Amino acid sequence: MIQYRTFPLATRLIKAGTGLLASALLMTGCGAQAKQVEVHDPVMTKAGDTYYVFSTGPGITYYESKDMVNWQLTGRVFPDEPSWARRVAPGFNGHLWAPDIYQKNGKFYLYYSASAFGKNTSGIGVTVNTTLDPDSPDYEWVDYGIVIDSVPNRDHWNAIDPAIVEDDDGNAWMSFGSFWEGLKLVKLDDDMVRLAEPQEWYTIAKRPGANTTDDADPGEGAIEAPYIFKQNGYYYLFVSFDKCCRGMDSTYNVRVGRSKTVMGPYFDRDGVSLLDGGGTMVIEGNKDWVALGHNAAYTFDGKDYLVLHAYESADNALQKLRILPITWEDNWPVVDPADLNRRKTNLIK
Repeated sequence: MIQYRTFPLATRLIKAGTGLLASALLMTGCGAQAKQVEVHDPVMTKAGDTYYVFSTGPGITYYESKDMVNWQLTGRVFPDEPSWARRVAPGFNGHLWAPDIYQKNGKFYLYYSASAFGKNTSGIGVTVNTTLDPDSPDYEWVDYGIVIDSVPNRDHWNAIDPAIVEDDDGNAWMSFGSFWEGLKLVKLDDDMVRLAEPQEWYTIAKRPGANTTDDADPGEGAIEAPYIFKQNGYYYLFVSFDKCCRGMDSTYNVRVGRSKTVMGPYFDRDGVSLLDGGGTMVIEGNKDWVALGHNAAYTFDGKDYLVLHAYESADNALQKLRILPITWEDNWPVVDPADLNRRKTNLIK
């Protein structure tokens, strides 16, 4: 375990608009228009009356809000990169990817990925805190290191994009994966920082096009970022299809299937298995927004939300945080694309 007591003073300086991430707080123009929150791979939680968003970035960037509309930059989780990152991922560039934040028994478990683009030299780690308020005297991230890693020519899957769900018996499961032979689900130990023994694994989604001749090649089965959400007596598996991170050429979109058990199998609205490339469209790009994906789903104060990033066409395809209401039709999630423009997420000082 490595303990990170992550600089409350430095965090307050960041909030004041100085320090490593200060540029994200600059106001545009003459200061009259707030800058929108720019994130990749957002996840959320609520502690007390405060919402928190965590996202990909150096050290894992996070923000706080009282209303899910106006946000302050809180800081970052890691002051330095995890000691294991470059050993597992030699091409690691300092950005920790695709976190998930999960509350259980008075603790906050933050899962994160270290990798290099297009490679499965990857690992998922976890760090734990008892509070998300950096001004609290109890604020301290304790890093437990690697939960799972993937190795080329050993594993035909990629250890990135973790997300946690509990089944009806209180067992914690981690879904993860990107390209290769699809998305995986693995059972966690009761302590939430290691795999359960004996290990229990499932493949929950994949697309045709996985490479079968070179284990180090991700192939063309473009699926990643699983997120399982319990609602309406079902487990809903949200996934991202197609290509991210290519600016206006990105084709990311969000699909869903459902199952009565967390292990699956998951089927879309037409009865096609997600193991056969199925997935009902939830939301996709339009002329104003592209690359909608890497979503999570939550219930806050009795309402359901889809949280994701989207690239705004009018702003040089910069990635923006979007928090969109979910409604339900015959127990299938529905998201209104018009909410992309209606619901802004602004940074404030």
